[in-house]
Amino acid sequence: MTDATSDGAAGVRLDRLWARGCAFLGTRTAIMGGAMSWVSERHLVSAISNAGGFGVLACGSMPPDLLAAEIAATRALTAQPFGVNLINMHPDLDRLIDVCREQGVSHVVVAGGFPSGATIKRIKDGGARAMTFAPTLVSGKRMVKLGIDALVIEGTEAGGHIGPVSTTVLAQEILPDLREVPVFVAGGIGRGEAILSYLEQGAAGVQIGTRFVCATESIAHPRFKQVFIRASARDAQASVQIDPRFPVIPVRALANAGSKRFMELQREVIARVDRGETTRDEGILEIEHFWAGALRRAVIDGDVDSGSLMAGQSVGLVTREQPVADIIADLIVQAESALAARCPQAHAGEQPAILGAA
Repeated sequence: MTDATSDGAAGVRLDRLWARGCAFLGTRTAIMGGAMSWVSERHLVSAISNAGGFGVLACGSMPPDLLAAEIAATRALTAQPFGVNLINMHPDLDRLIDVCREQGVSHVVVAGGFPSGATIKRIKDGGARAMTFAPTLVSGKRMVKLGIDALVIEGTEAGGHIGPVSTTVLAQEILPDLREVPVFVAGGIGRGEAILSYLEQGAAGVQIGTRFVCATESIAHPRFKQVFIRASARDAQASVQIDPRFPVIPVRALANAGSKRFMELQREVIARVDRGETTRDEGILEIEHFWAGALRRAVIDGDVDSGSLMAGQSVGLVTREQPVADIIADLIVQAESALAARCPQAHAGEQPAILGAA
């Protein structure tokens, strides 16, 4: 944990800046945990919520009964609010939403595509607040019209499946013109100064994933954590599509033998298709299936050579394993210290205007 402390006035101003996000989440800080498959389970999620953040369970491909059990197990570890991330294309999406209602989940985050108006209504009718991701201002406005309660904007610096635009550009595009609902910023955030910057631009809070992977409470395999600790920002690379005939959804992960083999496989499949030895559809399917189960192999089994090492570029800021409470405390100290240094007049009791303050 950081040794430095900041003045009380800076803490008050930080609380004012993320007050909207805290009120929406029901938490002491407006720091959401990114939902990372196999990583964001009961232990890490409850630890984030217990430390004053907002943990989010990653449902991924879980069936409804398994999700119900995971929610109940998380609630046994924390009395604080937490959310559930559901994948929009999940075949049992409606039933998963019903499970969240039955378990009294307060917030449901829909990822992997835009939720329909019916999906949003089902979430809200069940008593939860509905959240989703917006890659553009237009899509964010459309989600607001459909009744979404809050949005997350996530830049290409993030780990896992990514879009093409950086976090800083998305923030400039969306935050000034989308005020109807709270907006949380994600992608490449690993220090408190960055959190402060987005709050001052009008964000309600932030979502952080990579920074929590090496938390003491994370069940990620020790080898997986060590790879993160040793990695630099430049090691977190987006997957490359070799031929537009064979689309590859961009995923940011640490380069390893598996990612090199993926490139080789694409070339081999393309050559076989061009020679008429297999069809294009069969080739696309083979490429898509390459990473099946690879994230679990890396996170749970510790296969850091052929497994998928999904990580954001902020992985370069992960330097050691530490408790979630210390990570969040560090972020707060960094944000408050930056505020105190930026506004020394607050020591004299003045209250300077702060951008984005409501």
